[in-house]
Amino acid sequence: MSRLILIYNPNSSNYRRVKKDVLDKREEIFKSYELSEYTIKKIGFESNVKNLKKEIEDGDLCFALGGDATAAITANAILESEKDATLAVLPYGNFNDLARTLGTMKLKDLDLASKPIKLYPLEIYVDKEFWRYATCYVTIGMTAEAVELFDEPKFRKYMQKGHKSSWRSYLALAKWYFKNRKKKIFLPEFTINGKKTVKKASDYAAVSGKSMCRVMKGGEDFKRPNVFRSKAYKTISFPRLFMLMARSILHRTPGDDTKGDILEFKDKATVELQAEGEYQTFENIKEIEVKKGTKCLKVITKN
Repeated sequence: MSRLILIYNPNSSNYRRVKKDVLDKREEIFKSYELSEYTIKKIGFESNVKNLKKEIEDGDLCFALGGDATAAITANAILESEKDATLAVLPYGNFNDLARTLGTMKLKDLDLASKPIKLYPLEIYVDKEFWRYATCYVTIGMTAEAVELFDEPKFRKYMQKGHKSSWRSYLALAKWYFKNRKKKIFLPEFTINGKKTVKKASDYAAVSGKSMCRVMKGGEDFKRPNVFRSKAYKTISFPRLFMLMARSILHRTPGDDTKGDILEFKDKATVELQAEGEYQTFENIKEIEVKKGTKCLKVITKN
């Protein structure tokens, strides 16, 4: 009998739905599996990845029940474990970009016995030290810094009371943007693969999945081992941000195909780096590299 690990966060704003939809019915829904579980703890992203990867064995099906953070922890744990395990995802978060990429938005979309496909994640390095895998996207700069507001106690308490519409998250982001967009330099001068970027660039984004922050369209580069799309943007300019969002929503997020990018800062920099909503501040760094990794992740897609 195959083993299925249920991964979820009991402190998330949508935990009640996870419990009602899946956990309370686990014995019925997953009756052909040996069941195990891992609960996301308040110990940080890396510590959860470290703990979860110890639990993963060859042949496991790891089922992430949550938002992009839960999915990202699970994906990183599988990849770092180097075990022959498979990832399935159901969305219970704000944006759910990995679930949208895989097409598994509802339980009926999943055939757990179906043959998984290969997903090729991005690898991110800071000053040549590995940081994290990203299944859908990574951003650096202002948009990465804006993500911090979702961890503010006031906002999390608000969402836990039942205010779960993603549009409330967009409204919070818009308020943050107009309050902070001209307060500081979000990215000091840098080059990408030795070439100058747009003047006063405030952001860099690399997109491999079908969506970024739910509304910004990507493509199917996650199926390709060597290519993703990236670009530097000047989003502190509202007209430029408006045009970027319009193109991203109606067509596809602007960018250029690349096999990998090396961002080099003119001087040692302090920058915010985030992948799928999970962020970290790095100080006095000289280089960030984003590339398609050599590893692939087995994932269940919509049947």
